[in-house]
Amino acid sequence: MAGMEGTLLRQFPLFLPQNREKTVYEGFISAQGKDFHLRIVLPEDLQVKNARLLCSWQLKAILNGYHQIVQQRMQHSADLMSFMMELKMILEVALRNRQELCALPPPPQFYSSLIEEIGTLGWDKLVSVDSCFSTIKLKAEDASGREHLITVKLKAKYPAESPDCFVDFPVPFSISWTPQGSLISIHSQFLAALESLKAFWDVMDEIDEKTWVLEPEKPTRSATARRIALGNNASINIEVDPRHPTMLPECCFLGADHVVKPLGIKLSRNIHLWDPENSLLQNLKDVLEIDFPARGILEKSDFTMDCGICYAYQLDGTIPDQVCGNPQCGQPFHQMCLYEWLRGLLTSRQSFNIIFGECPYCSKPITLKMSGRKP
Repeated sequence: MAGMEGTLLRQFPLFLPQNREKTVYEGFISAQGKDFHLRIVLPEDLQVKNARLLCSWQLKAILNGYHQIVQQRMQHSADLMSFMMELKMILEVALRNRQELCALPPPPQFYSSLIEEIGTLGWDKLVSVDSCFSTIKLKAEDASGREHLITVKLKAKYPAESPDCFVDFPVPFSISWTPQGSLISIHSQFLAALESLKAFWDVMDEIDEKTWVLEPEKPTRSATARRIALGNNASINIEVDPRHPTMLPECCFLGADHVVKPLGIKLSRNIHLWDPENSLLQNLKDVLEIDFPARGILEKSDFTMDCGICYAYQLDGTIPDQVCGNPQCGQPFHQMCLYEWLRGLLTSRQSFNIIFGECPYCSKPITLKMSGRKP
């Protein structure tokens, strides 16, 4: 009983016993930032099912229509604390439903002006609109013919209040808005933003079309990273700057040392050859002195996709990026799989964030660097 009273006081600090027997409680219950007065009278045996609930006129009005549910909860509650929690949930539902009923629909001119705006913009630009005319989806093409969508969520005071806009962009998108704004001005700003990102999408599309992109499998228009297969179980991860897409991107080579180290050396040696006037893919080819193999050309034997431990490709959103350094082996593994494997070997040893052990396939020495985070 003492435990129940302590919990009751913590959860409902404004609802207190009014006598020593603790058969009468009075105070306030809070929901959605408002306080409502109530009084509960319990019988001598403190059984909630036989209690009397006395509400203020305000609380009684809100719970109108919920009387049967409140009585049902009172009959089945083990103690006062349980009933108060149930009552709070019922009150929150009643308040939510009340707010929805009280929300007045927009005036007729709201709908007529929106229809006029869509007509001026062009019905061919409209993808969808919900039944309340509060969420409108529009489309536009960039100069390269790619289709893009913008979702516009109108607020109750539109156009006096700026709408929220959602796009699939690699950079933040915000609109300049005045009370005289309209869907036409939103679409115009959307088109201007598309034009500013055209060069970025051209770069990413060329990579997607002419190389084997390992990650992401289905890149969105907002994705700035690509992991590209190089062959010999090696790959390069690039992070492209959307504002300067033809500049040298951040590069990280993944694979066995004997494969990726020469590539790193070439990158350092040839970095002066980078020409922003050329495409990013062409620059990577020139600097690394390689041709990126297309997915259709790359043989399965050239790039083993599955982890040599779990025999899967995807594992919790990651793909095999740890590779045996033995040129005769070159088997890839997930970082987590290799970590668990090496940790289970008595012959493995660890120095800071590096684990030394044996490859599960060829038994040659293998090293796992945990890159600052534990798998």
